[in-house]
This record gives sequence, structure tokens and C-alpha cells, in this order.
Amino acid sequence: MKTMNLTEGSVPKILLRFAVPFLIANILQSLYGAVDLFVVGQYCGAESVAAVSTGTQVTQIVTSLITGLTLGSTILIGNSTGRKDYRRVKETIGTTLTVFALVALLLTVLMLAFERPLLTVLNTPEESFSLTMEYVAICSLGNIFICGYNAISAILRGCGDSARPMVFVGVACFLNIILDFVLVKYCAMGVVGTALATVISQAFSMIAAIVYLHRKQFIFDFRLRSFRPVKSIVGELARVGIPISFQELLVRISFLYLMTVMNGCGIYAASVVGISSKYDVFAMLTATSMANALAAITAQNMGAGRLERARKSLWYGLSFALFVSCLFWLWAQISPQSMIQVFSRDPGVVAAGVPFFRSCSYDYILVTMVFCLNGYLNGRQKTLWTMVSCSAGALLLRIPLVYLFGKHFAQDLGMLGRIAPTVSGIMAAYTLFYVIYEGKKNGKKSALSDR
Repeated sequence: MKTMNLTEGSVPKILLRFAVPFLIANILQSLYGAVDLFVVGQYCGAESVAAVSTGTQVTQIVTSLITGLTLGSTILIGNSTGRKDYRRVKETIGTTLTVFALVALLLTVLMLAFERPLLTVLNTPEESFSLTMEYVAICSLGNIFICGYNAISAILRGCGDSARPMVFVGVACFLNIILDFVLVKYCAMGVVGTALATVISQAFSMIAAIVYLHRKQFIFDFRLRSFRPVKSIVGELARVGIPISFQELLVRISFLYLMTVMNGCGIYAASVVGISSKYDVFAMLTATSMANALAAITAQNMGAGRLERARKSLWYGLSFALFVSCLFWLWAQISPQSMIQVFSRDPGVVAAGVPFFRSCSYDYILVTMVFCLNGYLNGRQKTLWTMVSCSAGALLLRIPLVYLFGKHFAQDLGMLGRIAPTVSGIMAAYTLFYVIYEGKKNGKKSALSDR
């Protein structure tokens, strides 16, 4: 099976060839929830829409935890691949898949046991409560497929292959769209149909990936005897992956709190923050994809002893991601009303949204810096630092600022829009300082001065 050597060749070319499939895969994954909600909205009632919306928030918490752990696997496999230690690569793959099977089982038990109190805490509307319970329960039973697909994708990316994970998620997305229409529109299964479509498509994608890799004589044979966890690797996965999962969880909680406060500022504010969140996802997709690509590229180059090449990758990756995020920022500065009118032409929503979009859009640029710098640091296995950094941003900056601004500037959406860029600006500053400090400590040039 052909993979990409991330330690040789032109840095910008290798970076783009590796990162673009990441970006496409992330776009396809973003379509999952959008299509589910669209189909339910077209053929079901408001209570079903609310059920899928709330249920998706719950399942995204699980996805965030899994994503952090899988990135740890990508980093460890990338490091071993860079050293050309293929025995260690096979041991890491076997350990990863075994650990994730156990994680999937644990998450399924926890979600089924605690879904009712969790949905109560989230103030799930009474009209949609039972439907939301059904949606979360079915999706929870599919945790083994979510964990399996993400684990296989992480393994391939660590080996230098970002194209095949993109194909696998593309297959899942295409099948999910077909099943959504079949089960919801033609079989009238409503929320249950949507949940089943998601689980079936992910199961098919995972099984197809295993069959394909086995036929292509992948380095791991997927036989039962190969699923043996190595104690030292389990420890490394925990050390690298758990901090990433923890920071993802805290960041998601802090943004849920922001949404809660904005919802309390009136219907126009709630509409504006909902529309803004749609643009946040797409404006930051490039930064997120580049950060994950940088983690894998940095890990391989660190394993190969090529720190300078890893730093060059950071510079090029950051430059490309900033270019894309600046396009969204310019749109928000020049014509924020056109962005809002894509989703709502209500004059009240447009009027309230213009100052919010102009102020919050600076976050597109600043958070891009945070993502890329953290991706580089994660690749260097500095995940404890990124965990502390993101946790501080969530707990010591974002939540207190949301509380204070919500209390004193509840009717000033322009001021409320400044919360996100303020937090990201502070985080970008101290993370950049840390990267430069690390460079000087190692007797090298700083990452951003080495073009």
C-alpha cells in the first residue's frame, strides 16, 4: 500500500498533498450532521429537529474524546515511521485497535447509563425528550464503529497516508445521505431512521476499510492474534492522547456555555450566534485540517531527527491556513450582512448580526494561529502543554469573559463578539512565545523565523 514519506521532498508540496485530503475529509464529516438535520427538517416535525440537534451535541462530545485519543495514535505511529521502526509501528497499531475496542465498549455503557441525566442537564425540551433518548441510544450502540473508523484513519495518517481515510469517510457520507432519505422519507422512521443511517454508514465504512487494507497486505494483518496491547505503548497513548481529549472536552463545554448565555440575550442574539457557528465551522476547517496534518508531519520528522524540516512545515502550514481564514475575515468586514442573509433575511437578525460578525470574525485569524501552533507542538508530543494552554483558555479566559460580558453587555452584540478573538489572541501570544522559547532552548532558530 502506497504511503507518503513526510521526511523528504519539497516541504510545501508534501504539506499540501498531505493536508488537502484532511480538509476534504473534514468537510465530508461536517456534512454528516448537516444532512441529517436537513432531511429531518424536510420530512419530520419540530420535535424531531430538536431531537437530532440536541442528540448531535451529545454525540459530538464522544467524537471529541475519540478524536483526541486517535491523534495520539497518529503521533506515535508517525514517530516510529520516521525512525523506520516498523516492528514498533505494528505493535502500536495492534495496541491502538485493542484499546479503542475497549474504549468503545466503555463509552457505550456510560452513554446508555447516563443519557437521561445528561439530556436533563442540557434542558432538552419535553416534547422531544423521548425522541432524543432514542437517537442517542442508537448512536451509542454504534460507538464501536465510530472508534474503529477513527482508529484506522489515525493509523493510516501516522503512516503517511491521508488519502484513503478521505475515501473511507466519503463512502460513509454518501451512504449516509442515501439511507437518510430512504429511512426517513420513504420508510417514515423519523429520528430513529436518521440514527440508523449514521450507524450503518459508519459500520460499512469501517468494515470496507479493514477488508481493503487486508487485501492490500497492510503492515497489520487484522488477525485476532495480532490484537495484543503492549503495556509501554498503552502508557504512551495515554500520555499523548488523554491531554488532547481533555482539552477538546473543555473547549466544547466552554463554547456550550457561550451559546447558553447568548440564548438568554433574546431571539435575535440566539439566531445570530447560531448563524455565526455555521461559519465558524467552515472558516476554521482549513486550520483544523492543517493542525492535524502538522501533527503527523512533525511526528515523522521528529522520529527521523529532522527538527528543522518540522519547523518549516509549521511556517508553510500556518501561512496557508492564515490565507484562507483571512478570506472569511475580509468577507465579514466588507459585507457581513450578505453572510447573515444566506441563512436569514429577517431585518432584526441582520441588524443584530452585523456588529457581532465584524468583531467575532477576527477569531478566524487568531484561532488559526492557535490551531497550527498546537498541531506542531502535539507532533512533538508536547500534549501536556497544549492541554494546559487550552484548558486555561477555556476555564480561566473564555468562561469568565462570557459571564462578565453577558452580565454587563447583554444588549451589545459587538462587545459579545469580541470574546472569542480576545481569548484566541491571548492564547496565540503565549503559545507562540512557548514555541520560540522551545526553539531557543534547543539551540535552534524559532519555528517562525525559519522559512
